[in-house]
Amino acid sequence: MESLEEILGRHPFFAGFEAEHGRLVAGCARNVRFAAGQYLFREGDPADEFFLIRHGRVALELVEPGRPPLVFATLGEGEIVGASWLLPPYRWRLAARATELTRAIGIDAACLRGKCEADHHLGYAMMKRFLPILVDRLQATRLQLLDVYGKR
Repeated sequence: MESLEEILGRHPFFAGFEAEHGRLVAGCARNVRFAAGQYLFREGDPADEFFLIRHGRVALELVEPGRPPLVFATLGEGEIVGASWLLPPYRWRLAARATELTRAIGIDAACLRGKCEADHHLGYAMMKRFLPILVDRLQATRLQLLDVYGKR
């Protein structure tokens, strides 16, 4: 059976990651499984874990009372789910729901934040990996808005 460290080392998010940093992250990790329709997290809940998708698909949703959830992105194998763990108040600003059986690695946010505080090189390496993902997702959302509301 493979260790979490080996599995993390093969995930695209950790490509080129230093071995020691991989060991530190693996110490905060666990295998998780979500059935189709199961929520990984809901808007407003504590952002105490983020996820590396190994298999399956996850819909990112905005929820407004009295309306059906609005799916604005769907993520799959090799992608990351959740960034609200990075900054206070550490609460989810959206919901994430498995659309099919999904296997992932869950990373304990408090554990990893503590390790990033203790090892600033690890913290910088994590930020260098998260920021491009966030920028890409903001750009995709911007393009969706332009598609819906028309170009200037």
